[in-house]
Amino acid sequence: MADFDYDLFVIGAGSGGVRAARIAAGFGARVAIAENSRVGGTCVIRGCIPKKLLVYAAHFREDFEDAAGYGWTLPDAEFSWARLIANKNAEIARLEGIYVGLLERAGAKLFRGTARVVGPNAVELDGRRITAKYILIATGGHPWAPHLPGMEHAISSNEAFELSALPRRILVVGGGYIALEFAGIFNGLGSAVTVSYRGEQVLRGFDDDVRRHLAAEMTKKGIRILVHSALERIERLADGSLRVRFVAGAEPAVFDAVMHATGRIPNTRDLGLETAGVELGLEGEVLVDKFSASSAPGIYAIGDVTGRINLTPVAIREGHALALSLFSGQPTPVDHMDVPTAVFSQPPVGTVGLTEAEAKKNFDVVDVYMASFRPLKATLSGRDERTLIKLVVDAATQRVVGTHMVGPDAPEIIQGIGIAVKAGLTKAQFDATIGIHPTAAEEFVTLREKTR
Repeated sequence: MADFDYDLFVIGAGSGGVRAARIAAGFGARVAIAENSRVGGTCVIRGCIPKKLLVYAAHFREDFEDAAGYGWTLPDAEFSWARLIANKNAEIARLEGIYVGLLERAGAKLFRGTARVVGPNAVELDGRRITAKYILIATGGHPWAPHLPGMEHAISSNEAFELSALPRRILVVGGGYIALEFAGIFNGLGSAVTVSYRGEQVLRGFDDDVRRHLAAEMTKKGIRILVHSALERIERLADGSLRVRFVAGAEPAVFDAVMHATGRIPNTRDLGLETAGVELGLEGEVLVDKFSASSAPGIYAIGDVTGRINLTPVAIREGHALALSLFSGQPTPVDHMDVPTAVFSQPPVGTVGLTEAEAKKNFDVVDVYMASFRPLKATLSGRDERTLIKLVVDAATQRVVGTHMVGPDAPEIIQGIGIAVKAGLTKAQFDATIGIHPTAAEEFVTLREKTR
């Protein structure tokens, strides 16, 4: 590899790219990584971490209200959006510093700038040509918005983290996990929230019972959800507010902010990939095999830019596996089956495995076990909420092929359940496990009667 400047050149210093760079450098490879924004990528800078911090903040309003049922008398609480954002920014800056330090300690060279591929073994960075045995594309994705009149007045999830003030009235356009997470955040912090989604029910791709249950619970919390709803145009009014006109299903309404959360697309534009012989999909994603290799020799891709599963832990696993494959002599594919996932909505969702509809396509007979119950905490707080838990079982083998939960702590609980599903455990093995009482998690091992 001495004929090249580096053994591995990574474009994109997000979670996946940083992991690949660190592990490869640990095997003795000469590694460089380029980033044209902040180190840490979507997750650390403008995604998972700041979003979860805002979710925590949004929970406190209900916590203060619930405290009364447990004997606490609290003075009127005051919320400062400016202080929350400042504290969030300080934490993100700290985490970015940690990521930079990890690269430095691993011995990887960090370039600040925009790199593009100019050949199978070469990149161009700010006018400089750099060669590498292998090139890794880890550039992630960015929010996509429909082309509608006035859409320039709307914000995306990127800008939502940096708003100068909390909007009193906000319209969130979209029905996916990002839309519902931000709907819960803004609602919890005191905004009047409307969700507009063109489909028949929010959270497309998730289990239908989960979708219905979450929509009902969000509605209880005061979030207005409009389905079969599409925007026609956005108009800026003289006072700075926004009038939104809908195609059908709702009268025009005025908001202080409109946020589009209508999907994300891969960051492959102007990277020079097509010229280098890299095949792209319909959404611009890099098409790769199970070892993350593209159609061009020596060029690989991981994470959201591949359009496989857009989750940070998946990108990290893919980056680690690629470093093992290239520099340790251990060809390591990534198993994308039964990946646990969560929606940090309010209430949150945790899920792993197949939905009921997917299971019915894969198995002759499917057994469904389901429970809906009031959480113990709500008995004294008086809050009107219910938790949903569901098991999907292949009737022939009795293997649990899908588990789903909507309710407090669902993401924390489903992580452990994910191990059981990944291991292929049966319903009998779930039943043989003694539950921890009183918890919501125990319901996963106490479901005895089939729902259908």
